[in-house]
Amino acid sequence: MKKIIAATSMVLMMACNGMKQQNDESTSKSSPAVFHIGKPDVMIESGQMTPEALWAFGRVGNVCVSPCGRRVAYTVTYYSISENKSNSEIYVMDTDGENKKRLTTTVARENSLAWIPSGKAIAFLRDGKLWNIDPDTGNETQVSDIKESIDGFIYAPTDDKILFVISTKLERYTGAERYSDLDKANAYIYDDLMYRHWDSWKDGNYNHIYVGYIRSGKVTSVEDIMSGEPYDSPLKPFGGTEEIVWNPDGTTIVYTCKKSTGKEYAFQTNSDLYAYDVKSKQTRLLTPDMPGYDKNPLFSPDGAKLLWLSMKRAGFEADKERVMVMDWPAGSTRDVSEALDASPGSIQWTADSRTLYFTAPYKEANQIYEMDLTTGDIRQITEGNHDYQGVWIAGDILIANRTTFVNPAEIYRVNPTDGTSEEISFINKDLLDKINSPVFEKRYVTTTDNKQMVTWVVYPPSFDKSKKYPALLVCTGGPQGVLGPSFSYRWNYMLMASQGYVVVIPARRGTSGSGQEWCDAISKNHGTQEEQDLLSAIDAISKEPWVDENRIGATGASYGGYSVFHLAGAHRGRFKAFLAHCGIFHMEFMYSTTEEMFFEEWETGGAPWDKENNVAQNSFAHSPHLLVKNWDTPIMIVHGERDFRVPYSQGMAAFNTAQMLGLESRLLIFPAENHWVLSPQNAIVWQREFFAWFDKYLKK
Repeated sequence: MKKIIAATSMVLMMACNGMKQQNDESTSKSSPAVFHIGKPDVMIESGQMTPEALWAFGRVGNVCVSPCGRRVAYTVTYYSISENKSNSEIYVMDTDGENKKRLTTTVARENSLAWIPSGKAIAFLRDGKLWNIDPDTGNETQVSDIKESIDGFIYAPTDDKILFVISTKLERYTGAERYSDLDKANAYIYDDLMYRHWDSWKDGNYNHIYVGYIRSGKVTSVEDIMSGEPYDSPLKPFGGTEEIVWNPDGTTIVYTCKKSTGKEYAFQTNSDLYAYDVKSKQTRLLTPDMPGYDKNPLFSPDGAKLLWLSMKRAGFEADKERVMVMDWPAGSTRDVSEALDASPGSIQWTADSRTLYFTAPYKEANQIYEMDLTTGDIRQITEGNHDYQGVWIAGDILIANRTTFVNPAEIYRVNPTDGTSEEISFINKDLLDKINSPVFEKRYVTTTDNKQMVTWVVYPPSFDKSKKYPALLVCTGGPQGVLGPSFSYRWNYMLMASQGYVVVIPARRGTSGSGQEWCDAISKNHGTQEEQDLLSAIDAISKEPWVDENRIGATGASYGGYSVFHLAGAHRGRFKAFLAHCGIFHMEFMYSTTEEMFFEEWETGGAPWDKENNVAQNSFAHSPHLLVKNWDTPIMIVHGERDFRVPYSQGMAAFNTAQMLGLESRLLIFPAENHWVLSPQNAIVWQREFFAWFDKYLKK
């Protein structure tokens, strides 16, 4: 899940202390750690990439640029397999990559970085408390002295106030809370929908925004600006402080909130923007009559405009995100992104309030763009087979984090004029230098309806065209989402290829990086054209002389798991083994057991019991469970018991069916995992079982 991070473009506008640092890894004056998780020492034999090597990479977390634009603060997280947990530390460097310095060495996780407006310190969270650390000396000061645990924060640009995100108890849903004499009862009581979300039961706690005033460097009391409201800001489960912003003079907070509950919440996506006046303590709605998601507000540096992302269609979570701009405080609103056939992210204002920098996908790879708000012109700055996942302005250059299929996220310096870039963090260079890395390329495959489809292919290390390799078709989830060359710590194509597989990842109908029309094509059409896209891709690649067409497997998670279950009944002998993770097996049961009901309502077009709704009935006619009479291939099913999006009973039903059919099958269940596998040891179990399964059927 997303971390709640502290970030506001206004921080980048202030002055800062730009003193140079020594080029070392010296630490702050933090207390000695009892057991500190740092950079692990992993054995790499013959350059072989392994699951253990994957978990040894340092993971770039929060990135923030100093107000003067000359320094970058960031976190790096390392994992301990033996301890089955992680630890994050704070680093700082110049924007040219020089003078790197580690600022903390503690057993606690430091997170949610932001430079304070003066630029003299870096603010962060540790154990629910707000701290400031001097980037020159490493001296720390605890800023918050309140009893509440803080989940996120944003300094006001005026440096006299801070807003906090704090989990606030408003309602009682447990048996022990309702009956004081039954304090050991383990029960929940509900009367409405949305009683669970993603991986958590509704417990009466809500994300609320609080305002605190700084006195002598401390915040000793805070006030809830959403007092008594049973709503979340930021939105659960993935929203962070990017959904909240101060205006430049620190008098107004604009925040994202979906002010609905129960069944109403479950069946619609209508989040709105609200403006809270700090002096009058009054709140007003900014986005009436806008029925889709409205989120991520951002003021221009001059305070004259408010920008945010908005989806036009109600109930559709993968609609195009438009960039809306309002003349502040109550002027006209317009869409400034009509010419962009993609959803932008990581938007940054320039200091003159005339230009935006942002990321957006082009042919399934996120690139950096520039938008001139005066002319409306949009210019693509970068290109290539990499994925820019965030961008920040640092004076006359850009700072960005970037990945590929074979490179974990690192921090880059980008020239906004010509798009040239250079890595400056080098967190994982030592480990990558020891690994015989695969190579990958973007190919285009002609579909059955004569479209050109992006298809990524990752080749085994030391690839030899004279040899024949087994292949894995990866069916992606979503069903929407950009299929960029990003680096995953479980569905890791570098690791798959390193085990000797050609990995084929088609951007089938429904992916979001090939235009909104391509994205829209999958809704209410599951198991139809997008399945033909998958087959077109693997059929095209299997014709290559270096693929053994008799040793091909298919795998996928979430909607990709649906695709695997569906292909198992329709593949006509193409595949020798399947693996589905958290997949949808029975669509009618999925409709009534998932939590965000709007998702299935949009994707299927209606309820299964509405027999007069031909669109819905056609959707449910493509449920994978209806094709099990054709299952004839070994299949492995993986699921997490805490997956409330695709309940684990879907995986059990598929496995039970395979067993009753007498198929070779395996079930891997994680009682404590959700839609993903997040703990190190569980993830390594997943990876070992994954390769053991496919090696058994696809390797000679």
